[in-house]
Amino acid sequence: MERAAMIQTGSFTPVYLPADLSLTLAEIAQRAAASVVQVRVEGRGGGAGFVWRADGEILTNQHVVGAAQRAEVQLADGTTHTADVVARNQTLDLAVLRVNAHGLPTIPAADSARLRVGELVVAIGHPWGQKGVVTMGLVSGMGELVVSPAGRTAQYIRSDVRLAPGNSGGPLLNARGEVVGINAMIFGGDLSVAIPMHVAEAWADGAADRQPVTLGVQVQQVELRSEQKRFYGLLVAGIAEGSLAERGGLMVGDVLLELNGAATTDPVALRDALANIGGERLAVRMLRGGEMQALEIALSRTTAL
Repeated sequence: MERAAMIQTGSFTPVYLPADLSLTLAEIAQRAAASVVQVRVEGRGGGAGFVWRADGEILTNQHVVGAAQRAEVQLADGTTHTADVVARNQTLDLAVLRVNAHGLPTIPAADSARLRVGELVVAIGHPWGQKGVVTMGLVSGMGELVVSPAGRTAQYIRSDVRLAPGNSGGPLLNARGEVVGINAMIFGGDLSVAIPMHVAEAWADGAADRQPVTLGVQVQQVELRSEQKRFYGLLVAGIAEGSLAERGGLMVGDVLLELNGAATTDPVALRDALANIGGERLAVRMLRGGEMQALEIALSRTTAL
């Protein structure tokens, strides 16, 4: 008879779990740990991340790196590399780092859109600087979290996995050892929040190769009303000389509503929209003198930076 561990429930009815369950979890953690890295930025402390692409691309949280252009990354083998921050998204709290290394071990990704409440999940990170700490829990809910004063939301996974400072950016794994999320924060004191992997991949795929666009405007969020509905836009309060905004015909007093179809409800939304622009033209939807107008601005990779 296969050995098993006995758990006494509240009614004292014995429930048996396979004895190799703990060994399976240990193997999952050991395999995944080879891809988990430590991320350090001067003045911001440390966090975690994991190898997303074998050619040196690493996923972590945006709040781990802040506004820094570079970070120090220590791989699981103990080697330390200088990483460039090649893409970031403040709304989703995601960043892509790149180190000069190849053939790095990666963690397979699951379809996190199919994740169910009650599934077992495992987190790996570096809480309080302790490297490679593993914690376990259950998925307790999924939904959306408000991430801006204008009501913008982002999808999240909620679990009772224990997290602490230093876990941010590390992987959340399912019982098959596949990454289903990126641990981001502690919410409400005892709930852990992770960004679903399908959301992270949809954004990060190709993000490192998209060159950022700087519009060159100073903006202020304003509240607008239309037919008893309230919405937000960005009032252009200043335009930098020689900037893309000046060359494209924007004027002080314009109210930005959309860039390439993405609503510009607050400064974070504007940065995210600019960070995800592809193609050669920037389509602007705005209010000018109280009237809706559309403007197209030509982009070139020599002038858009």
